[in-house]
Amino acid sequence: MSRAGVPQVEIYPHTDCEGIDLGLLAAQVAGAVPFCLDSRGGEDPVLPELTEVEVSLVDDATIADVHGEFMDDPTPTDVITFHHGEILVSIDTARREGPGHGNTAADETLLYIIHGLLHLNGHTDLREPDRTAMRRAQETILDRVRRPLADPSSADNR
Repeated sequence: MSRAGVPQVEIYPHTDCEGIDLGLLAAQVAGAVPFCLDSRGGEDPVLPELTEVEVSLVDDATIADVHGEFMDDPTPTDVITFHHGEILVSIDTARREGPGHGNTAADETLLYIIHGLLHLNGHTDLREPDRTAMRRAQETILDRVRRPLADPSSADNR
């Protein structure tokens, strides 16, 4: 059950997600949602009104089909967001592009989900300076959820 004003995110793997800890990903996404809600873009946000967001992890062929059908571009892409609360993420793209950005496939997948959540909260990346602001927001949120504060009791005090 989601807290008031914080949508629950359900993740559905529809392709091979080997190497991605789906439990950890779900926990990180749940941690990212409040930060995404705090980062409102310039367009009308729908994220605060949603009770659930559905994330489908798919392959390049599937996302290319959706990209072609809804955006008239039949090539694979990283993430597609629908304002009714559906986000499609290409695991193939995350595996291919992640290392070039210094990310594992899991971190790149998390970044794409954060990107989709920010779109749902009014961010756009169609033009500057919106694109840069969105990129900064998603990188900041990614860093906050994948690198939680270290436990001070674990410090080596020798």
